[in-house]
Amino acid sequence: MTTAALFESKLHSLPLLARGKVRENYAVGEDRILMVASDRLSAFDVVMGEPIPGKGALLTQMALFWFEKLKDVVPNHLTGEDPLSVVAADEVEQLRDRSMLVKRLKPLPIEAVVRGYLAGSGWKEYQATGPDHRVCGVALPAGLQNASKLPEPIFTPATKADVGDHDENIDFERCVGLIGREMAERVRAVSIELYRRAAEYALTKGIIIADTKFEFGLDADGTLTLMDEVLTPDSSRYWPVAGYRVGVNPPSFDKQFVRDWLEAQPWDKTAPAPALPAEVIDQTLSTYRKALEALTT
Repeated sequence: MTTAALFESKLHSLPLLARGKVRENYAVGEDRILMVASDRLSAFDVVMGEPIPGKGALLTQMALFWFEKLKDVVPNHLTGEDPLSVVAADEVEQLRDRSMLVKRLKPLPIEAVVRGYLAGSGWKEYQATGPDHRVCGVALPAGLQNASKLPEPIFTPATKADVGDHDENIDFERCVGLIGREMAERVRAVSIELYRRAAEYALTKGIIIADTKFEFGLDADGTLTLMDEVLTPDSSRYWPVAGYRVGVNPPSFDKQFVRDWLEAQPWDKTAPAPALPAEVIDQTLSTYRKALEALTT
């Protein structure tokens, strides 16, 4: 697996469609997209100035693992074709292990977030709503603590933010307003099932998936299709079972390590972010690698 840092891919053989917080999308004809996972890291919706060498390859391998494991729940965007086959010879090494060739879809304008545990913005909202404890409009029991397991996984959607903006948590009715009731109910049901399957499997590997976010699109026939990344440490909160206890932020296999470091800095969460020291970069890469190895071995 590649370890040289790639902050930004630059291809001459394909037109660039979009450059996101972490990924670049290139057009392959009219119906396919080459997705490239860079080594950029985003936290609090701000892209860090320092790459995490090899992170994009690790995330891509983990996403491919989950796409395969969950393919019977909902169709996904993978074409099954070799992504290196659509670029010029001098671009192959730049993309090795970190690219996927996928179907071009019409993206739904929401992040499909599922929470099985109370953490992060969910925990903050739970505390802020007083006696009527809610997260994204979902009523929850009183007396829960940080990192408490929820009685059942809950669907807490968010709007998609542009680079530099913040995702906004929304309630289900606002989600309905964005994509329609039938589609919102379908996305909610599919997202919760994907989370349940993944969380149950991860527990057998000593990992708690506290929460995650999915993205969906529609193909030419209107079929709901899982897209982008899935269940990576960039889109999920991974906790080792061995370090879990209610009431505190558990140690994690995801970018919470970076978030915690950033929270301790004098920073207002707007770009530019503080420079990440070498030890934070090394620790982040190590935790991502441990998560991949634990899940796939």
